[in-house]
Amino acid sequence: MTSLKITKTDWEILKLKLLRKYNHLSEEDLAYNEGEEKELISRLARRLKRKEEYVIYTLGKQLADLDINRL
Repeated sequence: MTSLKITKTDWEILKLKLLRKYNHLSEEDLAYNEGEEKELISRLARRLKRKEEYVIYTLGKQLADLDINRL
């Protein structure tokens, strides 16, 4: 279980960052509704061929400072 909480507003910024870094992700891969963090993390981990811990770390790092223009 993750303690990561992503608001819809934060997700719009975060999604653009993810698309820049991982341009093979589709809109379907990046579909997200508030409260469905676990599903998003699992889906991204599968598509990126990474562990869920990596995805949580990456998303958490960016959520800490959404104004920085890099991932």
